[in-house]
Amino acid sequence: MKHFLLSIGFLMLSTSMVAQIEQFQIRNAILNYINGTSYNQPQLIEKAFYSDAYLYLENKDKELWIVPIQKYTSWYKNKKEGEFTGRIGNIISIDNFKNIATAKAEIIIPEINKRYIDLFLLKKIKNEWKIISKSASNEESNQKGDKILFIVSNASFYGKSDIPTGNSFSEIVNAYDTFKKAGFTVDFVSPKGGSIPLAYINTSDSLQMNFLYNPDFMFALKNTKKPKEIVAKNYKAVHYIGGGSAMYGVPENKDIQKISMTIYEKYNGIISSVCHGTAGIVNLKTKDGNYLYKNKVVNGYPDSFENKEAEYFKHFPFLIQQTLEERGGVFKFSKRNVSHVEVQGNLITGQNYLSSKDVALKMIKNLNSRKKAH
Repeated sequence: MKHFLLSIGFLMLSTSMVAQIEQFQIRNAILNYINGTSYNQPQLIEKAFYSDAYLYLENKDKELWIVPIQKYTSWYKNKKEGEFTGRIGNIISIDNFKNIATAKAEIIIPEINKRYIDLFLLKKIKNEWKIISKSASNEESNQKGDKILFIVSNASFYGKSDIPTGNSFSEIVNAYDTFKKAGFTVDFVSPKGGSIPLAYINTSDSLQMNFLYNPDFMFALKNTKKPKEIVAKNYKAVHYIGGGSAMYGVPENKDIQKISMTIYEKYNGIISSVCHGTAGIVNLKTKDGNYLYKNKVVNGYPDSFENKEAEYFKHFPFLIQQTLEERGGVFKFSKRNVSHVEVQGNLITGQNYLSSKDVALKMIKNLNSRKKAH
């Protein structure tokens, strides 16, 4: 029986690894297209597509404009190779079955206030994933390509207990929706990458319900980036999400700490958090060795609001408020169930899920004020 269970476990692990490899290869094919069209690299476009592929596009004269891949690639051959074309691409979703797949990408062109959605059909041919067709449509957009990095946790339980926890779905969607409406792009990173547990889901809330049943949004939460995939200079800010999961995996992660402080110190970016997400900033230090929040007013979920008699509390690795205060922070908070936000330059913190939107708005105000100054 033991050997049988081990065999089943190995088979499941192998199947999972194969699926991950397939998704990785499909992603690479789409990225070849995105990078090729964003930086005038026709060889990457050719690599992404099957040699007899067709693109189903549209222009002012034709509702359906069928373009062979050779013709499409030629549009990029008479331009300076490697030069940015103004196109900012992002993979939204991938779905594959055996040797076929579909994918969706968002292409933003800020200069003309356009957002394109590209739909791809792919097939594995001679052991390589190739795009065999692409279609696209567009809309007016206020997106400028500025990116915010949401930091989330992979922890499904409180410490080593069997008490389930997750990332606060309400905190995610309230901030995400605010940023998207303001024209920002949002990426997600977690210590291990991949899927994350979710908590505090309320389907009676129309905003939460809309995002819960949005397959593109849920794809992003299922496929969060690993820290090694993050290029700090591409982001204007980081935002630490709360929920019980935030206490584990994130605060001690050196790679995430480095990402946050590089964005903050090298690129004048914002570090923000909400509720238990403030646990993520307790170990952040500046180049001079001081804690980020030393002598600064900060906010998060107050220790006094925790149920100290509850089983979950016994598994907390530290207390947020106590740790911040011991290390030089000035912790201020309000009564329960009201929004409270503290702004200290490029450090912005909020008390609870009700503060999520307000934290995002303060961040947007900060970032937009810089554009006006220029």
